Amino acid sequence: MLTNGKLNSYLADIDKQAQERIERHIEGLKQAQGITEQLKAENTSEWVGRMNNIRACVVEIVNEEIIYA
Repeated sequence: MLTNGKLNSYLADIDKQAQERIERHIEGLKQAQGITEQLKAENTSEWVGRMNNIRACVVEIVNEEIIYA
């Protein structure tokens, strides 16, 4: 891929797919766990902690599915 000039576009496509999947998974897990804007307003530190946990889990899953596959 490097020699025929397609590596950069391939990597950009993989990155786009990974980012889209991360956002979809995060939204789904937020809804499943009841993380709302109300929680964000009432208890910001709990919201941040839960969101960080979700993001870390989702990034690990997506990396295994797309990046390391």
